[in-house]
Amino acid sequence: MKEYFLLFISAIFVNNIVLAQYLGNCPFIGTSKKISVAMGMGGAVVFVATMAAAITWAVQEYLLDPLGLAYLQTLTFILVIASLVQFVEMFLKKAIPPLYKSLGIFLPLITTNCAVMGIAIICQREEFTFIKTVAFSFASGLGFMLALIVLSSIRERIEVSRTPKSMKGTPIALVMAGLMSLAFFAFKGMI
Repeated sequence: MKEYFLLFISAIFVNNIVLAQYLGNCPFIGTSKKISVAMGMGGAVVFVATMAAAITWAVQEYLLDPLGLAYLQTLTFILVIASLVQFVEMFLKKAIPPLYKSLGIFLPLITTNCAVMGIAIICQREEFTFIKTVAFSFASGLGFMLALIVLSSIRERIEVSRTPKSMKGTPIALVMAGLMSLAFFAFKGMI
């Protein structure tokens, strides 16, 4: 149990997929203007990352490795992730149209989100069991969501603050992301 707790804390805080490993910066910066959009994108990433890692673990374990097709890992993982994103997109379009519209182009970009692909590949590289894969991918998705919500809340505050014209928008978001990354590095001593 302690091992899973450490894995969970490590994936969320110490090795945060976006702030420590710098994966998934495009949707991180692009969807962090409003907290509601950040929560929706974070939830979608948690779901897709968890499901993708679980499915890709099974595909790697029971299909690619036994058949000697490990060289098809990247292509296979992309197909799995793309299928899951299509499922999420169809669900959001029917169930939550305002969130679907607010996510815009960033929802299909989950397909090529290197954070989701990175999580699946890290699980394979570390040779996690199925349970560890699910726990790690879920925690990594939560870490992505946490970073996204924190940045969006900072950006909402900055929006009403006096900011130099040259720093408005993406430049200040990148500065804030860098400062957040430095703050998260303080967790390195935890584990």
